[in-house]
Amino acid sequence: MHLYLVQHGDALPKDEDPNRPLSEKGRQDVGRMAAFLARTRPSISRVVHSGKGRAIQTALAFAETMGPGRILEEAIEGLAPDDSPTIVADVVNGWTEDTMLVGHLPHLSGLAGLLLTGEADETIVYFQPGTVLCLEHGENGHGWSVTWAVRPELLGG
Repeated sequence: MHLYLVQHGDALPKDEDPNRPLSEKGRQDVGRMAAFLARTRPSISRVVHSGKGRAIQTALAFAETMGPGRILEEAIEGLAPDDSPTIVADVVNGWTEDTMLVGHLPHLSGLAGLLLTGEADETIVYFQPGTVLCLEHGENGHGWSVTWAVRPELLGG
């Protein structure tokens, strides 16, 4: 099972727009990342987002670019910036379908650390807006490992 952790794209500053939608740069970065991922033909069955506008916009871009058949859903809890990563970690360990989670910092960094090392305070990946981290859950309960990570800057633009 693969778990894709995605930090929402670059957002407008709060003083420019309190809702903090994606900036033009954010839309472009997320578009390139979504196109890159679509070329790999991932078997992602659902894209779960935090419910915040910038995360919804990012999730929609990925779901639409990867093609039909992806379920887009809002997390009931656990994906907000300051939520405890334990909430999501307890749930994803039981999943069997490849899933994308679109969220925020510091939550995503803590979730990655918790899944990979058992410690939410361990920084495993330096997320930037638009970063995608792919984790794979080992068979027979062997835990999580990093498959790959890509930042928008690596795709140019």
